[in-house]
Amino acid sequence: MPTHFTHDIATLSRRRWLAAAAGLVLGLAGFSNAKAADDTIKVGILHSLSGTMAISETTLKDTILFLIDEQNKKGGLLGKKLEPVVVDPASNWPLFAEKARELITKDKVAVVFGCWTSVSRKSVLPVFKELNNILFYPVQYEGEESERNVFYTGAAPNQQAIPAVDYLMKEEKVKRWVLEGTDYVYPRTTNKILEAYLKSKGVAPEDIMINYTPFGFSDWQTEVSKIKTFGSAGKKTAVVSTINGDANVPFYKELGNQGVKATDIPVVAFSVGEEELAGLDTKPLLGHLAAWNYFESIKTPANEKFIKEWQAYTKNPKRVTNDPMEAHYIGFNMWVKAVEKAKSTDPDKVIDALPGIETPNLTGGVAKMLPNHHITKPVFIGEIKGNGQFDVVWKTPGLVAGDAWSKELPGSKDLIGDWVGKKCGNFNTKTNKCLGSQS
Repeated sequence: MPTHFTHDIATLSRRRWLAAAAGLVLGLAGFSNAKAADDTIKVGILHSLSGTMAISETTLKDTILFLIDEQNKKGGLLGKKLEPVVVDPASNWPLFAEKARELITKDKVAVVFGCWTSVSRKSVLPVFKELNNILFYPVQYEGEESERNVFYTGAAPNQQAIPAVDYLMKEEKVKRWVLEGTDYVYPRTTNKILEAYLKSKGVAPEDIMINYTPFGFSDWQTEVSKIKTFGSAGKKTAVVSTINGDANVPFYKELGNQGVKATDIPVVAFSVGEEELAGLDTKPLLGHLAAWNYFESIKTPANEKFIKEWQAYTKNPKRVTNDPMEAHYIGFNMWVKAVEKAKSTDPDKVIDALPGIETPNLTGGVAKMLPNHHITKPVFIGEIKGNGQFDVVWKTPGLVAGDAWSKELPGSKDLIGDWVGKKCGNFNTKTNKCLGSQS
């Protein structure tokens, strides 16, 4: 009996010792994991890798991976390696908010680069505000927004839509306008701005046709037919396209099927770049236009270096570059500079450090982050060539500062975004009051 008892005590003690040792090992493992986590700066990548927007967004995920890789080769940031965290919100707008929350709370990212559509950006805004993190948004959009937690590196309407319409009016002598868009906030707001702008330039209401189709729309026969009819009134007609995602492929195919040539009814697109053209037969598209702040075909040493390194990184000599990629390039480099300036990845310090930061763009100028969290950009109009590239036919004489609020809309014309002096995204210059959060 005593022998059994002693044996049981010894066994129990050994078990306890093993359990304690295991706990210690686990604790140390947890400690070393935490230490490992502290040794990297995590960067969130929030782009659709499936669904209707994957055609445009997958490349942006690859762009940030490429930029992180390049930065790590230079020794990382603040003595730490950058670690990408990639998620797929799958062109599902509510899922963007869920994935953003996960990146910030679970993965503890210092910053997020992501979104394409405005509806996805609007979906994540409350999350970035609530959790006080930073979003770099790289795509042209409708404006009417200046948020403390967002940095807009794509074009505002005065950096794309308005100059494109000016070009068509002056150079192409366009008198009738088809505003053709995907049915969501960016096309609707942009077209509201353009409609007001056209009317202010003396265009009659009957010379403006506005039409919307759903995401992923594919049956373009009737719509293209309507465009042809509208364009047959004896006045020079153009289509201003805010069609987004993979709906562009059947739209351009149908233009070709119905013989709509650029010489008759030019289309100027705001969401068709080199990446989208890579999947199309460009023959029917020759001479149609796009308005962007960057084209791959622009010859500068910085652009040629970027293209070469990008193609080497992707191991694909045919891999194209495009405007939102350049916006990520600018945004990423601005974030790196702001972190170095703040000597911290703390969102509050980085947000305060960003306005005033300058970094070279790829087309030969310098981008500057403005107090309204938008940047300075040149504007180019490009004509589609047979090889899927663009021939620049027009550009602004210098850089254009992005307006957060459009002068064309009555409710916006007196508003400015100023996160430096006024600490406000929608400051009314007439009443000298901050209107507070509106999103």
